[in-house]
This record gives sequence, structure tokens and C-alpha cells, in this order.
Amino acid sequence: MALKTYNPTTPSRRFMIKLDNSELTKKAPEKSLIEPNKSTGGRNNQGRLTVRHRGGGNKRAYRIIDFKRDKHGIPATVAAIEYDPNRTARIALLHYADGEKRYIIAPNGLKAGDKVMSGESAEIRLGNCLALKDIPLGTNVHNIELRKGAGGQLVRTAGGSAQLLARDGNYANLRLPSGEVHKVHIDCMATIGQVGNEDHGNISLGKAGINRFLGRRPRVRGVAMNPIDHPMGGGEGRSSGGRHPCSPKGMPAKGYRTRKKSRSTKLIVKSRHSK
Repeated sequence: MALKTYNPTTPSRRFMIKLDNSELTKKAPEKSLIEPNKSTGGRNNQGRLTVRHRGGGNKRAYRIIDFKRDKHGIPATVAAIEYDPNRTARIALLHYADGEKRYIIAPNGLKAGDKVMSGESAEIRLGNCLALKDIPLGTNVHNIELRKGAGGQLVRTAGGSAQLLARDGNYANLRLPSGEVHKVHIDCMATIGQVGNEDHGNISLGKAGINRFLGRRPRVRGVAMNPIDHPMGGGEGRSSGGRHPCSPKGMPAKGYRTRKKSRSTKLIVKSRHSK
């Protein structure tokens, strides 16, 4: 996907870089595949603020995405490539041969009119979904299940892809985008190809107003606060806080491990932290 730049007619336009949406083939979402998506403003079910810097923004309807790809053996035609405000990737509208419609994450290179399928009988082709035991080694995949039948959980962001490295017994080794090599059961499903919209990381919003459209409120640096407001606050002049970066409640950041559940660590062959 190409990027759009602008002439500097205003100060914000000077640095604005947006995505060229010419590949999108439909603007309005499929009505049968959307549901309400109420914004929380960062509050939990008790009305208390749990996530700072959230609020406002444009309304969004949630698009129901088929992460399971469990219509095996039934061919589908890509009817449209659409924008989804809830994720960085584009989504593809599928019309199945039996008349059902579903959304999937659009792989890079998938176009309207293409045919896709899932299941054992599917070919090794872009957008098709197969079990890891049926995919050739070295293939790039995305939307990978961690448990059979649970639906894809790994590698769903724009431009993401994992590589199938090896199979050993009942497990396959996958190199994830972070560099981590992770074991996944060979019966878990994965989709062939790389997630589309790979230029998403190159955009520049250009002005603070775009962040407000996205529901992000302004944030103040901790070192700019007073000591009572933040652990890194206080000091004379432009001091940098005098302690390690942390949250307002003192939780260290930038290097402090916060993982609590270690059930899946036995499936990590090579950590993303190892050199």
C-alpha cells in the first residue's frame, strides 16, 4: 500500500503522511457483520479510571471477524477489501458458496475476486487456512491459533508474519515477528501469507487533532510533574527525575518484567530477549 504526502499548506500538513486507500473497494461495512462498540473512556465496570489518556474520539462499529476459519471445504470469493477502525490491518469480506458472509483479516496481495478456502483440502495459496501439519516448512503465516479451535491469536497486526521453521513430534516451531521461536501444536490452524497494510508503521498523524479523533487524550510526562503527582516528578529546572522510568504508581518500565503467568514459557524455544 502506498503512502500519501501533502504540500505544506498548513503547519500540520507539512509532516502529515497518510495511507493511500485506493485499494479499498467498499466504504460502508456489511450490516449483518457489525455490532455496537461502546467506548469506555478508560473506565472499568465500577466507573473508575483504569487507563489514562482515553476519551472522546469518533464512534466505531465493531466488525465481527472470523478468526477461527472453521468453514472447512467450502470455497469463498473475496467480495471487498475494507477499512476497520478497530485494528491496524485491513479486512476482507468473503462470500461463501453456501451464501454466508464473513470478515477475515486481509493478507498482503489479496484482491477482490480472489478465491480462498480453509481445511485439509485447501491449496497452499494466499489467504487459505490450514493446520500447521499441512503447511510446508519455510512458509510465512499469520492469524495462528495457540489452542486448537480457539481461533487465531498470534500475528494479526498490520505487516506481521511468522515463519514455520520445523516440526518435531506434535509441535511446530514458529519464528514470530519479535524474533521469538515458539512451539505451537501441529493441529492448530494458520493462514498463508503476510498481513496486509504493511505501511501502517510509516504514517505520521501530523497534528494533535488526529489523536483526538482516535480517542487519545493529551498526556503529561512524569518528569514535568510535581513529586506528589508522580514518582519521577520534582527537581530544579530540567532535571530528569533522578530515578528509573516508572508509572504514577511506581511500577518500573523499560526492562522490568511484568509477566505473571508462566504456563506458556515451556513452549518458548528461543526468547525474544536472547541475542
